[in-house]
Amino acid sequence: MATFKSTPLYGGALIADLPASFADVSVIRQVPDNQEVYIDKDGFTSIIFDITERVGGPGSGPEIDGRALTTHLEDVVGDGADGVKVWNTTPTLFSRLDEDIPAYTLIATNVPRDDDDDEREARRSGATADFTAFIVTLVRLEREKTDLLITINVPHIHGEYDEADIDLELGKQGKLIGDAVDYAAKIWESFKVKDWGLFNEV
Repeated sequence: MATFKSTPLYGGALIADLPASFADVSVIRQVPDNQEVYIDKDGFTSIIFDITERVGGPGSGPEIDGRALTTHLEDVVGDGADGVKVWNTTPTLFSRLDEDIPAYTLIATNVPRDDDDDEREARRSGATADFTAFIVTLVRLEREKTDLLITINVPHIHGEYDEADIDLELGKQGKLIGDAVDYAAKIWESFKVKDWGLFNEV
């Protein structure tokens, strides 16, 4: 069972419990001002907080917010969007945010294209992931004209996970995705905005 620590984000304007084994990437390389990036010191999973301009028109609802979530997922995945499969999308409740702030979470996977011998060899050698799972939570802050994106990236590197444990069609997530779901649930429970002025600055 992972241990968590209360972690100040964006200079303490936000706070959330993150796994104690995750390190702040900004200590070793530059991270954009609108992002906070943490990576597992003992693995490949990362957690990214990303403050972005609100996508889509005014108002809220499954259709408007669903389109925004799709747009953000395409940005997260980048060029490899044709290998993406979304497994589920659910409304999400943050314990320490107002209930009227809409939030949604999706679980998706992205399998690299298999049209290249070099790509296949890189995956077999562990140089690239067999596939990457994403747990993407979107918090829609309409008053602040902001979308807050919390993305947990879970690369599955050949030889680093048990392939027999994973069959998402049957609901078998495997250990790495299961751990990431636990991390997300802890963030939903602990995330708090301490300084709303942050969203005017970023």
